[in-house]
Amino acid sequence: MAEQFSALDEQFMRRAMALAAQAEQEGEVPVGAVLVKDGQVIAEGWNQSIGSHDATAHAEVQTLRKAGQTLENYRLLDTTLYVTLEPCPMCAGALLHSRVKRIVFGAPDLKAGAAGTVLNLFEHQAAYHYATVERGLLEDECREQLQAFFKRRRKEIKALKQEKGSKGENN
Repeated sequence: MAEQFSALDEQFMRRAMALAAQAEQEGEVPVGAVLVKDGQVIAEGWNQSIGSHDATAHAEVQTLRKAGQTLENYRLLDTTLYVTLEPCPMCAGALLHSRVKRIVFGAPDLKAGAAGTVLNLFEHQAAYHYATVERGLLEDECREQLQAFFKRRRKEIKALKQEKGSKGENN
């Protein structure tokens, strides 16, 4: 069940959702992330794996990279990351390594969620840092954003296949 979230938490997650929309406009899977320290946005990012040809260019990693440059430190102590989709194992590892204190995510990732849905790297005995993970902030809206993207993407792929099929018949 969703935790109790503040109006400020909701504001930052809505910003992450806007960044997810930016990712979608660029043809990326719509995931956005915002890193906050002392109530101020330190860095933000969105998925850019497809356009940058970089499997590591997830929203969380993009945000951590920018935050490290901003703070001139890879250790992002006393920060909160807001992300529209539950972190995958790669992102969870990066969040642990960067010492983010609190991770708040919207929609669970049923295939690769590493913050409690498929596995939980944040509570694993091998974790050298512990973070607080809170799930379900604007969950329905975050899930709908992702589902609408994939539904549209499937329609586009189907239309392309049909178009290729009809061109093949005309040859």
